[in-house]
Amino acid sequence: MPLRRKIRPISASGKLETSTLSSLLNDLREAAATTDPLFRRAQTSLGAHRLQATSPVSEGQKEVPQLPEWLMKEMLKGQQRSHSIGLMENISESGSFRHRVDSSRSQWKRKIEEQVTLEQLQKIHAAFQNDEQLEELFMKIDYSATGRIKWHDFCTYMHLEYAEQDRFSSRLKRVDFSLPAEIKEIPHGEPVLHICSLSDSTLITAREDGNISFWSPELKLKRSKMVFDNTHKRSKWLMDFTVMIPYNKLILATGDRELQLYESSNFEPYLQISNLEAIPLNVDYCYTGHDECLILYGDDQLNYYDSLKAVISSSSHEPTALVIGCVVGATNVEEQMKEVREPQKDSKTRKVQAILGAPSHRAEGGQTVFRIHKGVKTFAFSKKNNLIVTGGMDRIVRMWNPYMPGRPTGMLRSHMAPIVYVCVSEEDKIFSVSTDNTVKIWDVEDQTCLFTACSKNNGINGEITACHYIPGTRSLCVATDKLAVLHLRSRLPLDPCLAISHKKPVLCCKFNKVFRHVVSGSEDSVVKVWDLDSGKLLFEFSNAHDSSAITCLTFDPSGRRLVTGGRDGCLKIWNYNNGQCLKSLKREGKCNEICDCVYVEVNRNNYIIAVGWDRRINLFYDSTDSLQHFQKPQPHWQDDLNRGHKEDILCIAQCPPTFLATSSYDGEIIVWNMMSGRICHRFCTPVATEPVDTKNGSVTRVIFLKTRAMKFESASASLVSNGPQGYLHFWSLFGGDPLVASFSPTKEKALISSIAVTADNSYLYAADEDGYVYIHDIQDYALENPKETVPKYVNHWRAHVNLVLSLEVIDEDNILLSSSIDRTIRLWSLNGEYIGTFGQAEPWEIFTPASWKHPRVPYEILIDPQSMPTHPMLEDMSSDTQITDPDKKTKDVSAPKEARHNLKAFQVMVSDEDIKKEINKQLNTKTASRRLTYERSKLLNRKIHHGGLSTYHAINYYEIESFTGNCKKPDLSVLGTDIFSSSSQGEAEQ
Repeated sequence: MPLRRKIRPISASGKLETSTLSSLLNDLREAAATTDPLFRRAQTSLGAHRLQATSPVSEGQKEVPQLPEWLMKEMLKGQQRSHSIGLMENISESGSFRHRVDSSRSQWKRKIEEQVTLEQLQKIHAAFQNDEQLEELFMKIDYSATGRIKWHDFCTYMHLEYAEQDRFSSRLKRVDFSLPAEIKEIPHGEPVLHICSLSDSTLITAREDGNISFWSPELKLKRSKMVFDNTHKRSKWLMDFTVMIPYNKLILATGDRELQLYESSNFEPYLQISNLEAIPLNVDYCYTGHDECLILYGDDQLNYYDSLKAVISSSSHEPTALVIGCVVGATNVEEQMKEVREPQKDSKTRKVQAILGAPSHRAEGGQTVFRIHKGVKTFAFSKKNNLIVTGGMDRIVRMWNPYMPGRPTGMLRSHMAPIVYVCVSEEDKIFSVSTDNTVKIWDVEDQTCLFTACSKNNGINGEITACHYIPGTRSLCVATDKLAVLHLRSRLPLDPCLAISHKKPVLCCKFNKVFRHVVSGSEDSVVKVWDLDSGKLLFEFSNAHDSSAITCLTFDPSGRRLVTGGRDGCLKIWNYNNGQCLKSLKREGKCNEICDCVYVEVNRNNYIIAVGWDRRINLFYDSTDSLQHFQKPQPHWQDDLNRGHKEDILCIAQCPPTFLATSSYDGEIIVWNMMSGRICHRFCTPVATEPVDTKNGSVTRVIFLKTRAMKFESASASLVSNGPQGYLHFWSLFGGDPLVASFSPTKEKALISSIAVTADNSYLYAADEDGYVYIHDIQDYALENPKETVPKYVNHWRAHVNLVLSLEVIDEDNILLSSSIDRTIRLWSLNGEYIGTFGQAEPWEIFTPASWKHPRVPYEILIDPQSMPTHPMLEDMSSDTQITDPDKKTKDVSAPKEARHNLKAFQVMVSDEDIKKEINKQLNTKTASRRLTYERSKLLNRKIHHGGLSTYHAINYYEIESFTGNCKKPDLSVLGTDIFSSSSQGEAEQ
């Protein structure tokens, strides 16, 4: 039963009445008669299984949700994939699986009144009160614009939309390492014991023999020193080390039950703590406040977290595999009261401990103990997610809530060897490393494995001795007998000031005024849907043409279906709101690249016309009644077969009701009558007097001036095309001389790559291969006067740093849309004010100029050498005109008097030789201009915050008295023979 397009209120008061409810249930009963199994699958995407009605049960019996069999299987699969707990607990309580399957099958046979509750109907009624959203949803589902949708259409749309949203979310989370790893050979010696990093991503490695080395992020050795004196018979061994970043100190734990502190700048000894009760196998440091810190040491891995005010330690002992405990005193109220009530108990033991200086045992209430199979070898804590991640000998990565030691919240399985390192990054990713040199990346939210790199792929060989994740460079350092660094592939621009819309060049982009969407296609076959009013990404789907690039796109007249063309020679029709491919249009045999397409109406029939490398006009009949998914083109026009293009067709443009223009690689333009399929006009682009290559001789853009083309028998120009040497040509369809006028908007004769005009054909926007956009007033240009001057220059600016492939004027909002192969899509006001780049972090309000980026410009344009004031492109914006003689050029007299006066003064004061020297100077020096110098100095002089005291504050200073006379060398024998002091002295003398 078709659903009504408009949903009327159930009652005047907005409440459900008994009679109205009965009527609505009858309608729902009729709709349920047409329900197919696809609806049940759509319910999963909508989360409808959470609102499943329960089956009738006897009094006192627990009500259990009845789920379909296919849903049970999908949930079981999900249980195995994510290793999470949740709905499966309810399933286990409901009895046997066979019983649930039978109940779920019988549920669909019951009356609809028994399955839909009053509360659910009230929620549906409330959701349907937003007429604007309802109308938009209806148009998205009714892609054929028939005015009616069926239950099957609704279910299909919802299922595909949510399925594609899931895939879209997975693609956004996708992350991997650049393989193989960057390997650095290190001198032979003892193995690397531990790795730390500073705030500037400098790496510090320590060996068991006391060798400390500082490495740059590029693995270049900065400095290295042996801090232990190995001249004695009994040499010291390093157990562990850590860094006191605010104080620029290194803390070393040795095998002689010592903690030694060294200056990190020059490795000079600073302090020593001796005679510890045990050998400190692990040491940790935490800055807890102003001039306050904690130093902890123990037998196994431990870390103090100030956010928890507790220390987390691990061991291989299964009953106490992980312990979270307070540092001092009892934190549990009951334990504190117990100590108060029983002051005499164990008093003797406490006195002995106080005399010996031994630490007291932590009270049971002051710690949380996790029992984990086979113990814990490594762990990590995430304050952001309140999450603890553990790994050990059983090869399972477990995720824990710190306050729920009973069972993990997630178990990640797929490692084939014991796990020696885990880490949680700020991007909610878990990194795990196993003893077989396999590195994995997991997603915290989905609990799924995003990437795996085995030893064969990452190039890491040997026994792993230490690992460390470097947040600043987003890389993982692994130490064996070599140092290996795995860098994450950058999903975002390296510079935070840069914003991109696609990962690959944007080849086509159009505005959909029905939904106020901007749809773009890229070279990697990705279609993205953007919100014009905010710039946010709404939806995307990939592999639209498998791995082939999307070269063109257009919409049907209703704006509800998208047509894309690709390098695979195929056209596809989409319901782009959910990524559903409705039809594939393709010719038989070899398919050549499609360069452009357009949707037209001919003799009350709808067609999609595509042109490309096959040099033919391909018409595909569009009918929503056709059930065939694959469709072949209509027979070719006879004039197309006999007198058509001899080279590849690069562009197509339509002017209702009859005209169609195509242009080819050899510069030929043909105007067709779509009613008869005959050639009306054939234009040949003027040959340039200066030598040009074949590419610059082609015509890649044609556009109709529709307000003029509708005036038949007019001699004014009604067709505009680009041409060689950056010229724009104006053609007349009805006059005697077809070429009315020509001019070049750019001084450097850069190729004009895209053209757009306003709805009333008053202003022309032209973009070139260097990313510049030019505005000219053509309201009175190229009319019947054959000797026309240059059109009035209005403005110009640089919109992109590379070739602009798409320009579109959105007249209703006074906005210009542009896209480029520099991977960006941008919005501008019609006079060149920068609104924003689609994909930037901050959204905009299209009708609120205060939210625009203006007066700022895109960062990459600001620092590009071609945007500098001394570049020839910006020196003189006078335009040239060509009417019949390409060499005939005149200056633009329409420029403002003030501008012409300033230009004249500039030419008088600065000679051509001065300009040439300045250009060569700019191109041959590292600092290309004042702007580049400013940008570099701004980055170099930026204050670096280390999270504590600066290096300057940590330097010791002394007063030096003024004195006369000679100074004698001091007697060093008074220093004694202490190993800690003598070793540093010996190193200093060397």
